[in-house]
Amino acid sequence: MIRRPLAAAALALCGVGAVACGGAAVSDTGASDAGASATTAQIERPAATQKHASDATGQAATGPADSEMDITTVPGTRTAALSDATAKPLAGKTVVIDPGHNGGNYRHTKEINRLVNISNQKKACDTTGTSTNDGYTEAAFTWDVSNKLAKLLKARGATVKLTRSRHTEWGPCIDQRAAIGNKANADAAISIHGDGAAAHLRGFHIIMPKKIGGPVDAVVDDSARLGKAVRDAFRRGTGLPYSNYIGRQALNYRSDLGGLNLSRVPKIFIECGNMRNPTDAAKFKDRKFRQRMAKALADGLENYLLATH
Repeated sequence: MIRRPLAAAALALCGVGAVACGGAAVSDTGASDAGASATTAQIERPAATQKHASDATGQAATGPADSEMDITTVPGTRTAALSDATAKPLAGKTVVIDPGHNGGNYRHTKEINRLVNISNQKKACDTTGTSTNDGYTEAAFTWDVSNKLAKLLKARGATVKLTRSRHTEWGPCIDQRAAIGNKANADAAISIHGDGAAAHLRGFHIIMPKKIGGPVDAVVDDSARLGKAVRDAFRRGTGLPYSNYIGRQALNYRSDLGGLNLSRVPKIFIECGNMRNPTDAAKFKDRKFRQRMAKALADGLENYLLATH
């Protein structure tokens, strides 16, 4: 863990897979939600109890010099010669993308430590997220990949909504992130993250909801189908390995994440890799590889949407 002084209280690091952007991990075998993996490098806690990576000036680290932080221009049809059905296969579909965390969370410990109801328990509003060992933050990574993904999906005809519109603010809280997908009546929703496990562990995994006697129950099965479609496309499109420390064949099921528990639409989380692992971290920091990740995610979402709707 990178330790540098902050003006505010020490902040939370988060790894959704082994440590969760919202609590202890749940194994694919249905183990207790309170039983975190023994291989976890840093268990997520509310912001006031952990350190957050920052640069020498005390400002949050954002990313490599080649980061593309704000992609807003969306092209039209891929080619006028193609039919609308071919050029816009996702016309009429709505996808909500949730870029995990936010670049300003570390400045707002009081706000992101506030407890919110996630149906079966109360959890902190949000956390700061994790980072690579040299300071490329999870919030910067998720913002960049999410915008790349949004551009690709819009080019395929989808209506796309992001749960946050900037990279330098705080929040929104996890319950609000779920509410955005619900309000949009999304055909699919995806929350993008990077894990923060021990440095010798690597690989990506998908997190899907479990039935909790709450809002998500009706879409658990659809979420599982979404998760498998995205897993297959992400593996095929990036060549990254399945996680070697959590889940079974990169699939993990949890009941302690507000973004999933409160969702009334099919929704998954993806941990795109372990940001503390040098091999995975090099991929996270490569602009071209982030584009490749976004393309793989777009393909997975499209495969799900065309197969089930």
